[in-house]
Order: sequence, then C-alpha cells, then structure tokens
Amino acid sequence: MTDAARQATRLDAIHGRYDPWLLAVSCALACVGVVMVGSSSIGVAESLEVAPFYFLTKHAMFLAVGLVAAAWLMRTELKTIEQHSQLLLLVCVVLLLAVFVPGLGKSVNGARRWLNFGVMGFQAVEAVKLFYIVWLASYLKRFSEDISATWIAMLKPIGVAVVLVGLLLMQPDFGSSSLILAITAGMLVLGGVNMPRMFGPVLVGLPVLAIVAIAEPYRVTRLTSFLDPWSDPFNTGYQLTNALMAVGRGEWLGVGLGASVQKLSYLPEAHTDFILAVIAEEFGFLGVCIVIGLYALLAGRAFWLGLKCVEMRRHFSGYVAFGIALWMSLQSFVSIGVNLGLLPTKGLTLPMISSGGSSVILTCAALGVLLRVSYELDRAQRQVARLRSEAGQPSTGVPATANPLPSGVAADPVRGTSRLRQRIEPSLGRTA
Repeated sequence: MTDAARQATRLDAIHGRYDPWLLAVSCALACVGVVMVGSSSIGVAESLEVAPFYFLTKHAMFLAVGLVAAAWLMRTELKTIEQHSQLLLLVCVVLLLAVFVPGLGKSVNGARRWLNFGVMGFQAVEAVKLFYIVWLASYLKRFSEDISATWIAMLKPIGVAVVLVGLLLMQPDFGSSSLILAITAGMLVLGGVNMPRMFGPVLVGLPVLAIVAIAEPYRVTRLTSFLDPWSDPFNTGYQLTNALMAVGRGEWLGVGLGASVQKLSYLPEAHTDFILAVIAEEFGFLGVCIVIGLYALLAGRAFWLGLKCVEMRRHFSGYVAFGIALWMSLQSFVSIGVNLGLLPTKGLTLPMISSGGSSVILTCAALGVLLRVSYELDRAQRQVARLRSEAGQPSTGVPATANPLPSGVAADPVRGTSRLRQRIEPSLGRTA
C-alpha cells in the first residue's frame, strides 16, 4: 500500500462529533412541544368529543417518525444529498401541483394545501421548504462566482422561487410564499450576490407582494383587525383578542402548567398556530423568554456552523446551514409575532412545538441535516489537524480551517505561497 493510500485510510477512520449545543436545543424544543401540546389540546379534544390526549398521542407519533427521519439524515453523507438536489427541486414542483389533483389534494379551511395519504394529511409546503433549501445551496455552490458577476446567475434562483410562490398563492398560502422569498433573498446575500443588483428584484417584488396581500378581502380584514382587534373582538379580532388575553393573564411567571383558561375552547388553534399564547398564560413572561432564547440559540448556532463551513471551503454544507437557520428563525419570529399581536395572523406553526404532523416531521428532518453538517465539519477539522501533525507543522497559531501543505510544497516562513494563501483565505460566496 502506498503512503497516499495509507494516509487516506487513516483519514477515513477519523469520525466527527455532532454539535452538542444543537442536540441540546433540539431536544429541549421537542420536550417543550410534547408538554405544551398535551396541555393546550385538552379543550380542543373535548370539543371534538375525542380522548383528552388524542392530539398529544398523534403529536408523539409524528415526533417519533421525525426522529427516525432525523437519525437517517444524520448518517447520510451531505455529498449524497447534494447529488440529488436537482431531483429534489422537481419534487417541490410535483408536490405543489399534486394538491390540485382530485382525490389526492384536500381542502382545509378553504385552502387546498394538503395531500391525503389516508392515515394522515401531509402539507406539501413543509417538504418544499427543506428540498428547496438543498437545491439553492447546491446552486450557490456551483455558481458562486457567477452569482456576484452576472444578472442571469442571480435571476435564475429568483425565477425558481417565483414559480414556487405562484403555485403556493394558488392554494392560497401567502405566509409560506413570503417565507420562501425571504429565505431566497437571505441565502443569495450570504452567497455573495452583488447587492446593487439585488435591489432591483426587491424593489419590484415588494410592491407586487403588497398588491397580492390586499387583493383578497380576507387578507385586508386580517390586516385591519391586527391593527385594532378590540374594535370587533367577537368576529374579525376574535383570535388575536383571546391570544392577547392569554398573554396578559400570564403576567411574569404564569398561572401554572395546565391552568390556562383561554385554551378551553376560547382561543382558536390553541395547540397549533396560537400555542405560544398558551405558553405565555401558563408560564408567563419568563416562559416566553425561554422559548425565544431556545430559538435564538438554534439559529445562532446554525449560522455559526454555516460560517465555519464556508471558511473551510465546504460551501454546500455552509449554505444548507444558512438556509435552515433562516427558515427556523424567520418562521419562529412570525409565529411569535402573531401570538403577541406584533404581526398580522398567518398560518405558520412554531417549529418543533406546535402540533402538526408534516411540520414536526420535516422540522426534525431539517435538524437532522443540520446535525450532519456539524458532524462533517468536526470530522474535517480533525482530519486537517491530523494532516498538520503528520506534516510536522505546529498546531498553535494557525487557523484550524487551513488546508495542510501538500507534499513537496515549501512555504515561505514570512509570506507563504500565493497558491496556499488562496486556498485557506476565508471568504463568503467564493469557491476555491
């Protein structure tokens, strides 16, 4: 066996570690979700004349399926996922079209967003969020230099996003449409897009979104009721006024687990869209701060992992981490804002906490991908450290993200080699 083969074998034997902070915050959010779904859904179950813990049982089952999906993705190489990115984009379009197929698509509360799989209903857009992020991360890796240099490279992902948004608006789903556009804009910026060019699509898109928002009477009603819910507390402002009463009743420390009054058939969707209001009532200001802190930790850690991956030239991993971080932070921000009366009512769940089969499963899957990113990043850092130690280079004073010197290449002690400097210089949106 040659020296190169033996070295490759030694490197392959090195394993990474999953990020403990991500594991901890994911488990914490899952536990909060189980407790609060059990607490908030009792009144809903009684009104529907089913078992008191009917929704908790379903939530636990969906969480178990999500954990299986997360465990599988945690053991799947990211390069394998990247190889199927084009197929995943096609799946996004197929899923959004499938909701309009008679017998397969299902309408709930006037919106045709669900696929009927017999044993459960599946909201197609939840899978679209993850699949689209994977495709966009792959695209940004492949065309990172063109993204900042040409209009066509920048407009292509925007065009794909517009197609997906068009299909979502046909359902209709304005909340998810806005989320997809925000994720696209955020990933393009983090991918190194030329900012002056980015202003053009933004200046065009914002008025279009505003027109779409006011084109439907029910959206205008939501906006006006959000501005003054108490003007019609028993009709258009019913959801928000009850949510605000729950938040106000919780005060600093809450009324205690299970003691919420608003969840007893007063607050609509208490176990899904307005579950944070129940948390605020039962655990008060302190409980809401803890939940917000968990999401801040999740998003912050994901952004940090993405930055470290990009510094090591692992661009696909980095952009996937950025995309998932944007997804979780934006969706949780909107859900929390709706519950606190800071934003108009939107049908976006609180990730990992709200009840909902497709949301829970795909959020677990996304966290599984994020944990895989952390595993491969740690493994790459360990491999670099091994190569550096075998090359006899000092382990201190040199960035861990730097690539080791290739055999036969001697670096100048002061300036180094230009080729090496180019390889190890951290830079967003630029490949080696």
